[in-house]
Amino acid sequence: MCEDRVSNIPYSSDILQSVSVLGLPMHLVQDYPRWIMHRLEQGLGCHVITLNAEMTMQAEETPVLAHIIHQAELVIPDGSGIVFYMRIHGKRVQRMPGIELAQTLLERSTQFGEPWSIFFFGGAPGVADTAAEHWQKKVPEISIVGTQNGYLKPEDEREFLDRLKMLQPRLIYVGLGVPRQELWISQHRHICPNSVWIGVGGSFDVWAGTKERAPQWFCDNHLEWLYRLYQEPWRWKRMMALPKFAARAIVYRLTKQNPVSEL
Repeated sequence: MCEDRVSNIPYSSDILQSVSVLGLPMHLVQDYPRWIMHRLEQGLGCHVITLNAEMTMQAEETPVLAHIIHQAELVIPDGSGIVFYMRIHGKRVQRMPGIELAQTLLERSTQFGEPWSIFFFGGAPGVADTAAEHWQKKVPEISIVGTQNGYLKPEDEREFLDRLKMLQPRLIYVGLGVPRQELWISQHRHICPNSVWIGVGGSFDVWAGTKERAPQWFCDNHLEWLYRLYQEPWRWKRMMALPKFAARAIVYRLTKQNPVSEL
């Protein structure tokens, strides 16, 4: 029965439709979690990037980040700015918030035979541990094989990498913030080449209860960024990327000039 269900999950890269967001790739597929689930069941590693307006503008300032986005096997529309961009280009895209994608995979990780082995890396000391405990209670059969906070000392990194290499988790969540988590995954994914790696930002904090996600009304009306600004006023400088992105999106739509990336 499990094999029958899995065999119906599309996973081949040729199913993905690639579109441009200011020159950066983004992939369209009917069911993102399902695509990733089949990668997991087939033992096919990949790097999943959750693209939003802030990351897009960071990619212009950090060419190595732009290169990593181009190389990722799956880039999904995370932010409302990306939905806006696609709309002015004549495409209606359903936003797939990274935290919801991550939660869906955790909830389904026990549904196909042997549970997928999962690793949490990132957050302040104790946060990933508490997030893992939260999921262990929510899904008792879940297989979270290890956690590591994001404040890793340089002298301890080799031991941590050896641990990852030994465990070979099938699903690895990295919560170091953008762009650090994307850079870290790109540098180290060769250690677990058959794993699915996903940067999850502050998801561990939400699961651990140290931060709250925006109420559903804010999420449904593309105002989650406003609630985050309310929680963390110090982010206002980073939020300036949003109007900058909107302006660039409109100009690019009219002129097709000045993309973020032309790789």
